[in-house]
Parts: sequence; C-alpha cells; structure tokens
Amino acid sequence: MKYGEKRLKSGKTVLANFLSDTTERLGGEYRPTQGVRMVSFECDLESSSDHQPCEVTLWDCSGNFKFESCWPALTTDSCGVVLVYNPTVPSQLREIESWFSMFVSSQGLQDTQCVLVAHRQPGDTHTHADTHSDLASPLSSLMVIQSNLEENPEAVRQHFYTYLQKVVKVVTESRERDEMSIIT
Repeated sequence: MKYGEKRLKSGKTVLANFLSDTTERLGGEYRPTQGVRMVSFECDLESSSDHQPCEVTLWDCSGNFKFESCWPALTTDSCGVVLVYNPTVPSQLREIESWFSMFVSSQGLQDTQCVLVAHRQPGDTHTHADTHSDLASPLSSLMVIQSNLEENPEAVRQHFYTYLQKVVKVVTESRERDEMSIIT
C-alpha cells in the first residue's frame, strides 16, 4: 500500500509511525521525509476469513515537489492510498485534489481503496466540525478518518483497520477474478 502526501507538516510520518507501532512516543522535532520511507508491519484484521495477519507496507511519501519525478514509480501496483492533510490549513484541502488525481485516479483505484485522513497536529485547538463538506466533488465520496492522536489514538487505528479491510476485500476479489479467468 502506498501512503500519503502533503508537504506542510500534515503528520504523515507521525501517523505512519503510530499505525505501525514504530515509535513509543508522539511528537518530537519535525524532520521532513526525504523522498520516500517505507514502514512495514503486520496487523490482525478481525474480518479476515482465514484469520491470517495482514502484511502492510506504508510508503511515507514526501510531498516536496523536488521529489515529484519519483512519484509515478510509487503509484505502480499500489493496492490503496492514504492521503493525509491538516484540515486547519485551507491550502491543504485544495491541494489534496491534485494528490488524489496523481495517486488514485491515474491508477484506476476504486474509492474504497483510498482514504483521507484529516490529521490534527498536537496542541491544535482549532475545531472544525465537518471537514467532509469542505471537500471537492471527487473527494466527497471517500472515507475520511478524523485523526487526533492526542485525544483518541485507538479510534484512529480502528478506523484505519476498517479501511484496510475494504482494501483487502477489493484485492482478494480481483485476485479471484484473475484466477477464474485463467481457469476458464
């Protein structure tokens, strides 16, 4: 699975570290991702019929345009896309459309294979009740996870697992169709 965009401290790395249990604490000094960073982990999805752990690789992609030439390679064969943005920064709401076009639409992924994460930064006191209504048309049908790791981190993880279940279902159905087409 290829993971998220944004260049204005949206919180991709913090979120990837949290979801993969890579770090014990949140916060710390901001260091922008250089190019891409891959984080792999296993998780147990409750709805998995064979109860096998789900292997996940998050590609924590820099949103810095100096790495733009690498982005097409990151989209190849992706199963899903997580777009992370800070809902308190209006420019990120507008820019997320470009990321969607580049990382989702161009790959022909279904809406269920993409999730938006409205990630609030530590100490953010700005309240924004309905970020979904602020989204442009192509994004309004996507699942949106409201992320605040200070207030309710396990809810973020559970919503992410719900998203993963949808991706696994799409990938499994596609694999089964491919296998049937070989047989027939």
